[in-house]
Amino acid sequence: MNPYIEALRPKLSQPDYKKLCAISIPKVHEFIAKSADLCNAEQVFICSDSAQDIAYVRQQAITNNEEAPLKIQGHTIHYDGFYDQGRDRKATKYLVPKRVFLSKALNQIDRQEGLAEVKSLLRDSMRGRTMIARFLSLGPTNSVFTILGLQCTDSWYVAHSEDLLYRSGYEIFCQSGPDKDFLRVLHSAGKLNESMVSLEHEKKCIYIDYMDNTIYSVNTQYAGNSIGFKKLAFRLAIRKANTEGWLAEHMMLMGVHGPGGRRTYFAGAFPSACGKTSTAMLPGETILGDDIAYIREIDSIAKAVNVEAGIFGIIKDVNPIDDASIFNVLHNPGEIIFSNVLVENGKPYWLGMGSKLPKEGINFSGKWYEGKKDETGNAIPPAHKNARYAVTLKALENCDPELENPLGVELSGIMYGGRDTKAYVPVQQSFDWEHGIIAYGAALETETTFATVGKEGIPEINMMSIQDFISIPLGKNVRNNLEFGKKLEKQPLIFGVNYFLQDKEGDYVNDPRDKHVWVKWMELRVHNEADAIEAPTGYVPKYEDLRMLFKQVLDKEYSKEDYSKQFSIRIPENLAKIKRVREFYKKNVTYTPEVLFWVLNQQYERLLRAKENHGNYIPPEKF
Repeated sequence: MNPYIEALRPKLSQPDYKKLCAISIPKVHEFIAKSADLCNAEQVFICSDSAQDIAYVRQQAITNNEEAPLKIQGHTIHYDGFYDQGRDRKATKYLVPKRVFLSKALNQIDRQEGLAEVKSLLRDSMRGRTMIARFLSLGPTNSVFTILGLQCTDSWYVAHSEDLLYRSGYEIFCQSGPDKDFLRVLHSAGKLNESMVSLEHEKKCIYIDYMDNTIYSVNTQYAGNSIGFKKLAFRLAIRKANTEGWLAEHMMLMGVHGPGGRRTYFAGAFPSACGKTSTAMLPGETILGDDIAYIREIDSIAKAVNVEAGIFGIIKDVNPIDDASIFNVLHNPGEIIFSNVLVENGKPYWLGMGSKLPKEGINFSGKWYEGKKDETGNAIPPAHKNARYAVTLKALENCDPELENPLGVELSGIMYGGRDTKAYVPVQQSFDWEHGIIAYGAALETETTFATVGKEGIPEINMMSIQDFISIPLGKNVRNNLEFGKKLEKQPLIFGVNYFLQDKEGDYVNDPRDKHVWVKWMELRVHNEADAIEAPTGYVPKYEDLRMLFKQVLDKEYSKEDYSKQFSIRIPENLAKIKRVREFYKKNVTYTPEVLFWVLNQQYERLLRAKENHGNYIPPEKF
């Protein structure tokens, strides 16, 4: 007799009891039983991923008013509440045992103190509610990449979102032996008001217990905080990858079409709101993933998979010109969850959608009207800047056919892109793997955006776009990336991209659609079909190649003046950038490999030599 299943029996229906008994992993039974007991759930629903169970989850999200149907069939709207609109760095902490020290840049708390705090908040949080158990597969099923996950939550919205964003895992749990390892998440929305919004947002708590592969989340509904297998379990996967010698990365995956019908695969690391999804969704190319990738060395080749099977994308600025593929999906029948947009007469509206917005409706603040202000006197926008949509990748016409390939796809190129208004050119290629990992990845600099709670527009180093999620020493992560490249017979080329470079007047020097040209240039470079100029910070495109690509890709004339604006090397700004990066690693990072400072110093010296020869601002043709 299994004591955990027996303890759960009063909370389980007969079908749910049978579904749970079909899993022979004792730690599954233990986690569900202890979670239900701690949170005092009235019932426990075991989701088997059957069509009937999935339909039930979706209907319960509507019945419980966590979602509401919209006019287009399959579309629903969910609101997170006024104060719960992004990942919350302050509330997200690692539980660290005594005498263990993570990097200063990481938010942390003593493990025993943190467990006591979060469990006190979770205690009785599900009284009178149903706890839903979801079994998920991270990465394609039956693959060397597969990691299993189990989330217990009292939010039907969270459970519904997981249907769109992840692969079903219940059958794999059933087929696995008793010692099978898995990641665990326990989430409760906490006390709710009549609008089903978390009332105690000030007690929001998102704690990561890496010793037990468990994530605790309470008093929050925003998906980045509540769907544990978004960025939260990603932190645990990073530790697993560190131990086992592979990479878990905050990267999109895309297939880029080249001459002769070939398809070349790229990964790209961009902090939120820096162009990652819009790059992955470029028209005419294929999207394999928009957020998290696992990368392994298989037969001396870098192979990658999308951890997820759907998109939880920022909807701001999705319009019919720049984002035709996703804009079309968002306006046709199919299962989509919109969050924190404006709804009027059953239709969703968002910022930057390319059409006029209504002057009133319902949004994340409740009933909204033009001119409505918050309690501090600031105007409330019609939709939140971090409003989102959740949709399965297979709903997209350009979903890559290799999405479920258990062996992954061969990576030929890696992009690192931030929000750098002053220094780096729009696209450049590193001199080698080491230079790319350090000068573009470890030195990735961006400005804080609306996707994270806190002030916007603050410049900061965001190492490889992974800094918010890393759970090992930052320097160790740089070292892991450098060592991974040494295993490969054919290393992917590494590129730095920057869509946010501005001129002296503060205007962007390139159009959002220009990124398609940069991507096409990278594809040609991978196959040695485009030349380049050796500049101090990397290889930059030649004007003739870009002029040809602008005409081919965008049917646009490309002037020498635009080229010079975009690809002139700004010596003072680049020198200042290197100083900031060096200072960050000296002050905040342990286990930094010495080669990082050597590579940065070499770049610094190249810039100084260029300044001596050509001055502070150097057009590319001078090199």
